[in-house]
Amino acid sequence: MTMGSAFKQKTQKTLLYAVLTLGLIITAFPFYWMFVLATLSRGEIFSFPPKLWFGDNLVTNYNNLLSFVPFFRNIWNSIYIASMATVTTLFFCSLAAYGFTFYNFKGKEFLFGMMLSTMMIPGVLNTIPWFIMMRKFGWVNQPRALYVGGMASAFGIFLMRQYMEGAIPRELQDAARIDGCGEFEIYWRVVLPLAGPGLGALGMVTFIGSWNDFMGALIIMKERTTYTVPLALRSLQGAINTDYGAVMFGTALGVLPILIAFLLASQQIISGLTAGAIKG
Repeated sequence: MTMGSAFKQKTQKTLLYAVLTLGLIITAFPFYWMFVLATLSRGEIFSFPPKLWFGDNLVTNYNNLLSFVPFFRNIWNSIYIASMATVTTLFFCSLAAYGFTFYNFKGKEFLFGMMLSTMMIPGVLNTIPWFIMMRKFGWVNQPRALYVGGMASAFGIFLMRQYMEGAIPRELQDAARIDGCGEFEIYWRVVLPLAGPGLGALGMVTFIGSWNDFMGALIIMKERTTYTVPLALRSLQGAINTDYGAVMFGTALGVLPILIAFLLASQQIISGLTAGAIKG
């Protein structure tokens, strides 16, 4: 390698790191400022120039938040609903995708096409029928109303089918059948472990989507103790004299589980891809 090519390579690497560092700063700054605002008073939040360092109003904002809503109960509601939505969606979507991928039956492609066509229906059109069903079931103000209806989504089945078709060889299933495994055992012990990256991606999308669901919670949940995080934060915003310090403290608390879930899902996807590369 000549000195000129080595200098060019080093320059390109330096520019790449500079661009990535700039992108990291731009992406992370809103989160940093959110945590800063959670420690400021209402007057300091709207001061100019804006304060970019932490204040001493954290305890006051914490007390004001808990005086308005039972926020830790609301966080638990969101964790429970999002976790149940994620677990059930991963199970039923992967199970349906397994059937569509590895079994041949009459009308298979027609049924799959009909299922995909439901993705073109705007979700808002389902709001009134969904609420009527939940009221008939007696599920108004019940957490199950926010995750039972989405246990098997067309998007989730499509995503898992696409992944299974390209990443899981049929020979493994034949070998498992020769070893005496049943069909569900093949799905559980052979297919699911190899579908880790697909499950991680679908789980991350499902958890974040369920956590951020505002409209469903607004329609179903009627009491402050049953509110989810987005609904609790919205209830803090009055017409006048909104305590934005408490709102930002609640927002910071509400974002933490999402950040943790994202980090865990990212690790799962990376480890799954690495394992697949080694096996290949």
